[in-house]
Amino acid sequence: MSAPILQASNVTKTYPGVKALDNVNLTLMPGEVHALLGENGAGKSTLIKYLTGVHQADSGTLLINGVEEKFTNPSESGAAGVGVVHQERNVIREFTVAENIVLSRTPKRFGFIDWKKVNAEASRCLALLDFEIDPQTPIAQLSSAQIQLVEIARALYTETKVLLLDEPTASISDAEAAKLFTVIHRLKADGAAILFVSHKLDEVYAHCDTVTVLRDGKTVLSDAALADHPHDEIVNIMVGRSLASLVTPERAVDQGQAPVLEMRNVTTTAGHGGISLEVRPGEILGLYGLVGAGRTELAHAILGRERITEGELLVNGSPAVIHSVRDALHTHGIGYVTESRKEEGVFLEQNITRNVAVTSWGNLAGPLGMVRGASERSLVEKYVAELDIKISSQDQLAGQLSGGNQQKVSLAKWLAADPRILIIDEPTIGIDVRTKRSFYELIWGLADQGLAILLISSDLAEMITLADRIAVMDSFTLSGTVDNSHDYDTMSQDVIRLIHNKALA
Repeated sequence: MSAPILQASNVTKTYPGVKALDNVNLTLMPGEVHALLGENGAGKSTLIKYLTGVHQADSGTLLINGVEEKFTNPSESGAAGVGVVHQERNVIREFTVAENIVLSRTPKRFGFIDWKKVNAEASRCLALLDFEIDPQTPIAQLSSAQIQLVEIARALYTETKVLLLDEPTASISDAEAAKLFTVIHRLKADGAAILFVSHKLDEVYAHCDTVTVLRDGKTVLSDAALADHPHDEIVNIMVGRSLASLVTPERAVDQGQAPVLEMRNVTTTAGHGGISLEVRPGEILGLYGLVGAGRTELAHAILGRERITEGELLVNGSPAVIHSVRDALHTHGIGYVTESRKEEGVFLEQNITRNVAVTSWGNLAGPLGMVRGASERSLVEKYVAELDIKISSQDQLAGQLSGGNQQKVSLAKWLAADPRILIIDEPTIGIDVRTKRSFYELIWGLADQGLAILLISSDLAEMITLADRIAVMDSFTLSGTVDNSHDYDTMSQDVIRLIHNKALA
């Protein structure tokens, strides 16, 4: 039997007031795809940051090919053959795609950067993912999902024997994920060890061999054969108790109501053409398509971040010209929960109070324009309770929260402003199974209260679970809209046909 490539033993890491890792163990074998599972806040990302030298542990040992290592930075872990794609975006936005891919080992010739080889190597790695993009494209022009593909290409460029993937499919579509899994299985066949972190248990069971589960910073299942542990058992191990299955509620939207949000034959500077759609009070309209289909960009056009050059945008039946996110919220009652919670959704270095109340300061201000602290805290307390946000106090920094709780803070910020229309972009990226279920119930509850919701998701199963109707986009056009029967097999076939611009029977 071959020896482990990576072995972490009794790893403990403590932050002020929190033991993030408590004697955690992990073993990775060559030719293995190893799932690392657990709820948000269980310690998965902290463990990966320890393995790659981003953080140092209080105690514990790490062996790479039998040799003890104490990484103090990511460069050292990379040199030892450990590659990583972090959950958070980790690119230089001012650089091109090619420059980001070869950043750790830039090809040189006679002491100068060999730009021809830089582009050739970047193209090679992008081709492995079937990601068709000019390597000279600036990162700043890419969507969040495209940036994640660039990060995966960068990990492939280093040709590491240990590849750590922290939520690599969180913001890419099923088609892009399929390409990634082809690469993962190719690396596995070549003898690499892959650590795969995901909240999508279906893809874990489809592609992983072994599993380690963390709960509250402790190892509760270690290096076990995944086939020996059924889906429901793994969920119960992750959360520490049984979870009732999610029941999709019976929902009926009155299609006779006037739309609160409407687009008529809209063309935008982002490249959309002929977009027409409607969202009614209490309706969840899903917007689905492959990465690059133009979904997020369409949301940006509604919010004034992209300009509408032809056609009409109507809010409550009246033409609307929106210039900014602030204008969208305060003039037209449109809120926006972004897919990039760490870059745009929350202020990581600010406390919970400021994050939630920021959209409501105008309403909370007194006669002299000063925000009353007691009113601010009362408002925040309401949404912390309603959304069940796990915080130590309102003074806690948002950056100290788990991903799921950060997403709830981002949602609370918009709900506090009392919008009539809510755009939610990728609501459950990087969120565990229990928190995901609570988010679904929150979204249904908001619709039941009369909010019109435009929902963007790359997870087709999630879209079929949540949406009342699904509008399918392809290449910045609308291919069609289908009513949701919640029959996954039929719906998925209909949606896939529309993605390829084939009319439904």
